[in-house]
Amino acid sequence: MSNDKPYYSLDEYCKKTYHEKLYKISLDAGFTCPNRDGTLDTRGCIFCSAGGSGDFATKTAGKTVSKQIDEGLLLFRGKKTGNRFIAYFQAFTNTYAPVEHLRALYTEALSHDRIAGISIATRPDCLGEPVLQLLNELRLLFPEKFIWIELGLQTIHEKTADFIRRGYPLSVFEDAVARLHAIHIPVIVHVILGLPGETEEMFYETIRYLNRFPIFGIKLQLLHVLSGTDLADYMTSVGFPVLMQEEYLSLLMNCIALLSPDIVIHRLTGDGPKDLLLAPLWSLNKRNVLNTLHKEMKEKNMYQGKYYRKDAYVSGIIHSI
Repeated sequence: MSNDKPYYSLDEYCKKTYHEKLYKISLDAGFTCPNRDGTLDTRGCIFCSAGGSGDFATKTAGKTVSKQIDEGLLLFRGKKTGNRFIAYFQAFTNTYAPVEHLRALYTEALSHDRIAGISIATRPDCLGEPVLQLLNELRLLFPEKFIWIELGLQTIHEKTADFIRRGYPLSVFEDAVARLHAIHIPVIVHVILGLPGETEEMFYETIRYLNRFPIFGIKLQLLHVLSGTDLADYMTSVGFPVLMQEEYLSLLMNCIALLSPDIVIHRLTGDGPKDLLLAPLWSLNKRNVLNTLHKEMKEKNMYQGKYYRKDAYVSGIIHSI
């Protein structure tokens, strides 16, 4: 861990591994999701906006991946950055299409001279054998670049998973991690803190569970209630407690302390679009949230891995396909 942050940040990882800071350029490649097209459901996950979690993706209007990347690069003109970026396939389920279509999209991004690698947000139930073969093919074709897969787990608790309409059991997640690990594709897992009905201990159980798997990174996401979602309707009709900043920071510090020090932290709060965010509004001041987190962790001598207990990987998680 670096001297300025008490956890293993993505910034630190990139500077150590690629010798420069790598910002993400969010892309919307026109995908849908089995939770929206009727395969599993038509409503999407309960918290998911009309943008499919890609509300910050470059405005597309039919633009190619290369065009989106070039327009995304313009957004960083005033920032002190490195020379390369991460192409982030963010909106909806980014492996949910015919393999030839996926090959064209991923190859276009990986071929861009300013892209160091790609990160693909998807579901573990949308990683069939043809997709895995494609990922392995591209990994070998572009050895100087990286391919990351981001999986939306959110929680290990089945009751909560049913409530948010995740649409797959834990066994599917475990199988996906095993298969990706077998072909040397790093996995980043998304977890949401503050889901209705979950207790502090339930959040911690999710972290302990993930410590048992060979995952590369994690995104710890504060639950955002966005307008136009079923979660917003649920908040209005039924109601549930939304985490206050002090509560969230306390939870977050303990999750970080429980987390294996080898896992790279890619996110600690998340960004809710101003025009969509209903709650919690304090999260709009992301800089203050992170500065307060760092200050309190230093004061309380909290750091990533402080409470980590090393367990063996889940039995059978590492195997050949």
